[in-house]
Amino acid sequence: MPNANRGSVGFSSNEFEQEYERPSKSELKRQMTALQKLGEELVAEPRDRLKRVPMPEDVRDAILECQKIKDHEGRRRQLQYVGKVMRSLEEDEIAAIRKVLDSWKGASKAETAALHAIERQREKLLADDKVLTQLLQIHPQLDAQQLRTLIRNARKEQAENKPPKAYREIFQILKQLQAPTAQPTDEDDDADEEQS
Repeated sequence: MPNANRGSVGFSSNEFEQEYERPSKSELKRQMTALQKLGEELVAEPRDRLKRVPMPEDVRDAILECQKIKDHEGRRRQLQYVGKVMRSLEEDEIAAIRKVLDSWKGASKAETAALHAIERQREKLLADDKVLTQLLQIHPQLDAQQLRTLIRNARKEQAENKPPKAYREIFQILKQLQAPTAQPTDEDDDADEEQS
């Protein structure tokens, strides 16, 4: 026999349903993990780059301290602390940090692609003498005799499994051609050669 009073206790069940305006525990954990990973990315960056990232001093100090620690467990704990300090940042501060890191990733991808293009050009130079002729037509300021000597030496180094000195010099010459401002780097190289 069904109970006639069941469900009619004087309150409706939706009174117990609470409206949560705060994020769930899972969402909070995802946010903390994302900030932890952002802190790890910052720790992986070189010190001079970190100085250009807009962040409070306490966060920067925690990151720099973490870079010094070599012990595995100590580093892990310091990374946890970096994550904790990162959670104190405002949304706009976090966005500014991410923007800088993203711009570096894009720039580094472009730099890597440019270096790979230079390497391919160097390989073509070593494989075919016609490529040198084309390069000299495009860049008449290059010293043709020096390049021919470097190419001959690089081929010899590869054949005899010697250290790739000429091979690297060819790369540096090609890299200078790709540089947007070739003049300052030429002066820097001259100063380096004088010191050697």
